[in-house]
Parts: sequence; C-alpha cells; structure tokens
Amino acid sequence: MREAAFVISDPCDEPVNAPALSNMAAQRRNLIQSHQSWTDDLPLCQLCGVGTATNCEYGPNGKGVQSHPNEDGHLRFRGEDGCFLYGVFNGYDGGRVASFAAQCLTAELLLGQLNSSHTDADVRRILTQAFDVVEKSYFETIDDALAEKAHLSNYLLPHNENVSFHQNQKVQERLKELEQEVSGGAMAVVALILNNKLYIASVGTNRALLCKSSSDGQNQVLQIGRPHSTDNEEELQRLAALGVDPARVRQAAQIAGQSSTRRLGDYRVKFSYGEIDLLSTAKSKPVVAEPEIHGSQSLDNVTGFLLLLSEGLINALESAHGPEQANQEIVAMVAAELALQSSLEAVAQSVVERVKRLHHDVYVSGRQRAPFCSRHEDMTLLIRTLDYPPADAAPAQGGRIYPVSVPYSNSQSTSKTSVTLSLVMPSQNTLTNGTNTASTLEEGTPTPRSQSPTATLQSTNTQTQSSSSSSGDGRLFRQRGSQAAKPDETGRVPPYVDFTQFYRLWGGDHSEGQSAHGGLGPQ
Repeated sequence: MREAAFVISDPCDEPVNAPALSNMAAQRRNLIQSHQSWTDDLPLCQLCGVGTATNCEYGPNGKGVQSHPNEDGHLRFRGEDGCFLYGVFNGYDGGRVASFAAQCLTAELLLGQLNSSHTDADVRRILTQAFDVVEKSYFETIDDALAEKAHLSNYLLPHNENVSFHQNQKVQERLKELEQEVSGGAMAVVALILNNKLYIASVGTNRALLCKSSSDGQNQVLQIGRPHSTDNEEELQRLAALGVDPARVRQAAQIAGQSSTRRLGDYRVKFSYGEIDLLSTAKSKPVVAEPEIHGSQSLDNVTGFLLLLSEGLINALESAHGPEQANQEIVAMVAAELALQSSLEAVAQSVVERVKRLHHDVYVSGRQRAPFCSRHEDMTLLIRTLDYPPADAAPAQGGRIYPVSVPYSNSQSTSKTSVTLSLVMPSQNTLTNGTNTASTLEEGTPTPRSQSPTATLQSTNTQTQSSSSSSGDGRLFRQRGSQAAKPDETGRVPPYVDFTQFYRLWGGDHSEGQSAHGGLGPQ
C-alpha cells in the first residue's frame, strides 16, 4: 500500500495518523513477502505446462490492443509425499488478488499440512480452511487502506463545511488511489493430487476438465463441477435463501460487474453489499469465497490429461463457436498438439494461440457470431498429463487427430450434449487417390509420424461431474474412393471442397479488386 502523504483532521473525528498507517502497511507487505519466501524453494511440477495470452480489444481494422495488464495467475508445484498442487486464477480490476491467492494458497497446502495418511474428509476440510485463510489474509493486507478510505469518505460528507476546495481535491485524489489499491477480486480453480487421487476446489467461473483415454481410442471428457455463475440454479437457490431475488440476479446476469456468485476478495460485495441494489435485501454475505470441492477421484490406471481453464479462455472459445461443444473442442486441440510436441509448455501455449486466432478470425469474418468476438479477456490454460505418452513415444501407425470447430446451433442444450468427433486423417505414408500425400489442413503444420488413426471424444455435462459421449461416422474428413480423379487439360483435378460460397463472399467484399483483376476463383 502507498503510504499516506498527508494528515487531515476533522473536528468530529480522530486524525488520520500517517506513521501508524505506514507501520500497518509494512506489516501487510511483510505478510505477502513471507508467503513468497515460504514457497520459493518448492519444486515446480514437470508433468504440466501452462499457456497464456493477454486480453485484447479489436478495432474496426481487426487489429488488437491490450486494454489492461494481465490479471490471471497460476501455480504448479510438486510437494512431498506424492502431493501435487495446481491452480488457475482469473483476476479482475487488477491482478493483486490472483497473485496473492496463488502464493498464500500454496503456503497453506504444501508446507506440511497434507500427507498420505489423510482421508478424503481430511483433505476436503484442509482445502476449505486454506481458501478461508486466503480470503481473511488478503483482507488483512488492505484493511488499513479500507480504514483510511472510510475515514476520508466521511470527511467529505456534505455537512462538513471546514473542507476547502484545495483539501477536497487532495482527498478526492487520495480516494482514487485507495480505490485502486483495495478493489478487485479473483476466481479460482485448484487441483490437488494426493495418493494418486484427484480433488478439485473451485470458486467462481474457471473450469476443470478431465480427459480419460481408453484402450479402444475413445476420449471421455469430464467437466468437474459447474461454474458459480448467475445462471447456476443451485447458486440462485442459495442466494434466494439469503433473501436475494433470484429472478433479478438471473436477469442482470452480473453482480457488481462479474457473472460469478463466488469469488476471492472484492470488498464491495463482501462488506458493502447492502449498498448494491441487487444484493441490498440479503440477510448475510451473499457472495462468498467458500470453495465447492469435488473428489476424490482415483487416477489409478487413468491415461489422459487434466485441464484447468480460466474464464477468459472459456469465454473466447464459446464466443467464437457457441457453448455447446467448447469442452470437446479444447480437448481435441490439446490432443492434436500432444501428438505433435513433446514440450507441455509448447502444447499449452499452442492451444491458447489457436483459440486466440480462432476468436480473431470469427470477428474479422463478419459472420453470425462476430459481434460476440470484439474483445477477449486474459486467457490461461494449464495441462497436466496423466500417464500420457509423449509425442515421440506413440505408435508409428495411423493418422493425426485434428481439432474440429463444431457449428453453433441454438437447438442444442448446454446441460447435456452428445456429439461425435471421429476424425480419420491420412498419415505420411497413406495412399490417397493413388499418390503419396501429406495433410494440408493446416498451413505450415507437418504431418506427424505418430498418432492413432481415429479419435472419438465422449463428453457429458452434469452438475457435479460431467461426462459427455460421442461416436461417429467419420464424415467430417473422408478420403476419396478407389477411383482416382482424372486431371483436366490444365493438369488439375476436381476440388475436394466446393468453394462457391467462399468466392461469392470474397467477391462481395472485394468487388473493386475483382473487376480490376478479372474475378476470383478457378480460371
């Protein structure tokens, strides 16, 4: 916290004591630094990778501009006794809460609090207590700033005629500084692996996905838990029990600027909720930091990977393609990159970049979902493999899995989905139409030497653990029949895809260039 630069006294109040505030601020800084020093020596987990992208707002020309510093955070540590801790934190109105939560939560969980003798009930209790400590410790770091803010706010009450214009201006400037120091919050999703069992603790709208690969090539996608958002029926019932009108909350879709009904930090909804019209009827604190905990889930004999996604990454993908198949799409992207790269850091970053490009391309296309893609928030993806073979260790037969963008449809339900993603791509040595070919679906992407010939994603969304399933007929990508197409007089063969719609749209956007160059399309 910045130290007070002046002392203002009011005849009706005690003076603001700058030295006292300075001492308290120093104590708070020491608390934050202690969390950092306690966790400095913890080893990073080498079985995971993290990809990130900063927020972006597009202009009319399609160029993006970052609107604020990155506010996301993450953690990935290996503790003692076979304990692993991972987390993704989605901050807002600054990254202070996300950064503090990552540091403090690590200190509360990996410095001897957990061991292999703990039962599932013990682990859930320790996780809940850790979140509670994070919340209380964070507010302790800003309580002196909150006290100064309250004092100065009272000083500016209309009845106080002793305030000069100059003093009023200085107080207003100081209040703005204090508001920047104390505002903001964060959502969190945390994964703990202990005794080879998985526990997920979440507060807010980040997401955890578990992908299990079976021996027959199927990938089952489990969404663990539901977001604590204004359209979550259980959360609305919880708020209704406190006296909040759930219909108004659902209609507003946000509480104090965020869609989450649980969050870390954010003093406005924790201490000043009576001043927020939507929450003013609450009998007690409506927005809480209590985590919802799922687990344990045994990871014995599980092959696959765990994904932790920030709200920004989820929203970017859902804005581009709709929410129906977002889980399946992100898992397909991860599977595709795992088939290509042995570095998990590179895999995670490549997937985030794919989502970023996809989001941008939808915006500049001007198509149906373009209005939803004018901007995106910070994006974070954490991948933790579970006995998953690296790219250079997979069998040398078969083709590559490609991520598929499932078309948006209003007719599909978001609560339960069933879709088949069965993709068969030729490998380098596959004969297609009598010639030796390599895939050209992605420009500049070489066809890998290894990957299973088919990939079937199964995925179901339920309230606590979602499991979705899919199987298919492979019509998304299909090889030609045994009869090779004959080339015409120019040596070309008929196209695999009808580009009529593409040429029509391109011609509409480039009519002048088209007339100048004699048109587009095959000549």
